[in-house]
Amino acid sequence: MCAALGDQTRWDILTRLGQETMSASALARVLPVSRQAIVKHLDVLSDAGLVTAERRGREIVYAALGSRLNALAHELDRIGNAWDTRLRALKSLAES
Repeated sequence: MCAALGDQTRWDILTRLGQETMSASALARVLPVSRQAIVKHLDVLSDAGLVTAERRGREIVYAALGSRLNALAHELDRIGNAWDTRLRALKSLAES
């Protein structure tokens, strides 16, 4: 899942989809990326379980999956806290 978020464009897409559901065409109108590139990014995000797609008439509309994003945020917090603990220990060793 983290690999899917290793690209600024995918972060931008998720930010937009967190605000409202949008089609790839609508995303291409508000982001400086072609519709074809948006579709490829959406495929990566979908494969990672971060967005869902729903057909509405002729369009496919995408939405961010909040529960997966919350789980990712908690995991990133856990990793960050572990690094903080390690760095404090390293600082303590260096200062002694």
